[in-house]
Amino acid sequence: MLRRTFLATAAVVGLATTAFAQDDQTKVGFVYVGPKNDGGWSQHHHEAAMEMAAHFGDRVEVVVQESVPEGADAERVLTQMALSGADLIFTTSFGFMDATVNVAQKFPDVKFEHATGYKTAPNVGVYSARFYEGRAVQGYLAGKMTKTNKIGYIASFPIPEVIRGINSAYIHARKVNPNVEFAVIWAYTWFDPAKESDAAQALIEQGADVILQHTDSTAPQAAAQKAGNVYTFGQAADMAEFAPMPRISSIIDVWAPYYIERVGAVMDGTWESDNTWDGIGAGMVGIGEISSAVPDDIKAEAEALRDSIANGSYHPFTGPLNRQDGSAWLAEGEVADDGTLAGMNFYVEGLTGEIPQ
Repeated sequence: MLRRTFLATAAVVGLATTAFAQDDQTKVGFVYVGPKNDGGWSQHHHEAAMEMAAHFGDRVEVVVQESVPEGADAERVLTQMALSGADLIFTTSFGFMDATVNVAQKFPDVKFEHATGYKTAPNVGVYSARFYEGRAVQGYLAGKMTKTNKIGYIASFPIPEVIRGINSAYIHARKVNPNVEFAVIWAYTWFDPAKESDAAQALIEQGADVILQHTDSTAPQAAAQKAGNVYTFGQAADMAEFAPMPRISSIIDVWAPYYIERVGAVMDGTWESDNTWDGIGAGMVGIGEISSAVPDDIKAEAEALRDSIANGSYHPFTGPLNRQDGSAWLAEGEVADDGTLAGMNFYVEGLTGEIPQ
């Protein structure tokens, strides 16, 4: 069910409600695919939105709609938000892309920012993080920590962002453990605790003792903790509080600096449509604390990999690499270009199974 919850900044960060009457106040909307307290993706966007609101104080009003399904519902929500007087609207899920572009055409004076998409317009910018950089570190740790040599991966939708992550994790797990096998389950959801729990349990029953996820709930952590001797990683947030024992580390999305920058650009009249894709080095992707479950030498190696990605001395997609069918992709030392990565629709050599169409 679509839940429509408008949250005034005053109620969330303790600002005076009389400030909302100011003529120069900028109204900023956020649309989430999941609940704002999902423990992962949507919650991290929401916390960043509140950090932005606290930064600007009574110069900004924030409105939020959570648990918005991708598709026609999103277009109705965006239209309503634009009609309510929003100056800038952030749409924070890939499936909001077409709805964002369609509504933006109807409201040329409203600025839109779409997370993880690729369609732009004069009043639509896009932003994403190079999550595959974090997946490289996760894959390295997974390859080192597995005892069964079987790693499970709960995937959301077969889009380039998710496929990049699977490939990156597999490449780096295989580098440190040539015997490792990946099993991928496509959940076809970003947030559905029941489906995610079922996927985790299925992977555990297949022998996986490390599980990665590109879905947003903490259900896989709970399933791993119940099973025992199964490691997980936090997705988009640390998630340590949900399963401190089996958790190895996490990918943490860091959105607040970007939100502050873009809202500030609207305020001072310098906002322009842009395409931002930053990673560990720029601070948009964080690697959560590597837990005590990981031996010190492996932790140090993983941190060295993280640092080499951050300083640009290493790229996670560096050849030699072949496609799944064995055909050549990257030669020795060759680095994948952003165009190929942005549209990635193939597995690398060694991964089994097919990517759903």
